[in-house]
Amino acid sequence: MADNAPYTPYSTLHNRQAQMYPVLTDEELQRIQRFGVIRQHADGERLFAVGESGPGMFVVLQGQVAISHRDGLGRTRPVGVQGRGQFLAEAGQLSGRPAMVDGDAVGPVEVLVMSPEQLRALIIAEADLGERMVRALILRRVALIESGISGPVLIGAPRGHALLALQGFLARNAQPHHVADPADDPAAAAMVLQYGASATDVVVVCANGTVLVNPSEPALARCLGMVGSAERLATYDVVIVGAGPAGLSTAVYAASEGLRVAVLDCRAHGGQAGASARIENYLGFPTGITGQALAGRAFVQAQKFGAEMLIPAEVAGLDCSRDQPGGELAVRLSDGSRLRARSVVIASGARYRRPAVPRLEQFEGKGVSYWASALEARGCTQAEVALVGGGNSAGQAAVFLSQHASQVHMLVRGPGLAATMSRYLIDRIEATPNIHLCTRTELTELHGDPVAGLDAASWRHRDSGEAVTRPVRGVFLFVGAEPETRWLKDCGVAVDANGFVLTGAGLPAGAAKPGNVPSALESSIPGVFAVGDVRAGSVKRVGGAIGEGAAVVAAIHQYLAGLPAAA
Repeated sequence: MADNAPYTPYSTLHNRQAQMYPVLTDEELQRIQRFGVIRQHADGERLFAVGESGPGMFVVLQGQVAISHRDGLGRTRPVGVQGRGQFLAEAGQLSGRPAMVDGDAVGPVEVLVMSPEQLRALIIAEADLGERMVRALILRRVALIESGISGPVLIGAPRGHALLALQGFLARNAQPHHVADPADDPAAAAMVLQYGASATDVVVVCANGTVLVNPSEPALARCLGMVGSAERLATYDVVIVGAGPAGLSTAVYAASEGLRVAVLDCRAHGGQAGASARIENYLGFPTGITGQALAGRAFVQAQKFGAEMLIPAEVAGLDCSRDQPGGELAVRLSDGSRLRARSVVIASGARYRRPAVPRLEQFEGKGVSYWASALEARGCTQAEVALVGGGNSAGQAAVFLSQHASQVHMLVRGPGLAATMSRYLIDRIEATPNIHLCTRTELTELHGDPVAGLDAASWRHRDSGEAVTRPVRGVFLFVGAEPETRWLKDCGVAVDANGFVLTGAGLPAGAAKPGNVPSALESSIPGVFAVGDVRAGSVKRVGGAIGEGAAVVAAIHQYLAGLPAAA
């Protein structure tokens, strides 16, 4: 194996090594030098370190750099050596995230260092080269995820509910991580003993060596450098609340047109669409694409154009008081910080409803899920599961789970699926022998121990009253949707009887501010727009959400053009 062709033991990427590790020509190296600063490093000097924020992307001009994985338990694994013409970065460097690997000089090294801003400028200015670079950055992040040896170490019982919850959070945010079972790993067992953790606890060792016991998702995100702690004093042209398809679409189009953009989401990018096991009716993807993959591409694309991603960051409220007409809005976060914005896009989507089933909260994360990812599927291998819901997301989840579970009991309140689901999904469900469709049926009871988790569920036919109890290992809920608009209550944004945001012609008489004629996607508050599932009258489809995200940018430009010039 050539020294400049790093070994990557990831089966799905074996045939993409040339795309992962392209070598720039001398002419290309000359062209890109205007985008960075040349630096020299001595033999053995560390250029960047796991868990530490570095200066950006490194392009090797002379010499060689050894790349290695190092986890929080001190274990190191060589990856390979990169030489002249190769660049050292992955997708995180588009936004200045901490390094996932170590890089050490092998002999004297000369490199071109590009900050995230310079890297993004290069990608835009040099379209062909930028395409190759972005593809490589994405593939390298995929390789890190598939390797199972990068990122934080999660120590705990492999099927523990707390561990699975943190794994799900990291997976949805495309964060590499690996799991160590203290029953098999002496170093992990020693860490559990050192921190006094119990058998049900999760000990997390971040890449920078910080140790957390049963961390919350925000605490883990801060430890990994997913969100910065610095106060943001700048005023954004647009703050987008929600990183589902509508919010990401808005971010891509707004940032690509030169607006200063921030995107907030309390959990992960993708929204409800991220839970879709396969979307097959989205234009341009004839073989289908997972919701998570589609959202992941949009997430990187938005960063490529300079959008700032603050995920996870929980929005607590919107301050529409404005000191003067056309003045700044303020988005308040749960940690007490504020973001100033000239305009705001409400893209906070909707959440699945919690059916009125006794003990439901006791089993959330312990057998009851609002998401059907590979993690949940592995926990249900060759077991029975119940799935509640009759929309497209429910159908996609049922088909996906049928590939793992022995039986999928699909419970729908209505007489069938035709009124709520796309025909191609109905056909697929009918053709899948281990999906059992139970119409006019509702979930009534959950059984099991709140610590050990769910072990059975009961449901009843709404007409006959016939009750059934089955030994299910998982219950997946895709039941209706409630808009995420509670954070708007102090702002006075007009909503309909169900809480969805009213816009444009849908606003009742007198709802808009005097003298203001809202555009089609503008709310009752000037400069506050709504797109996607949270908007009253939206079509509740991924394609529609993405279209609204693109369309709202024109309305934002028109609104911003009418504001007084900044002093």
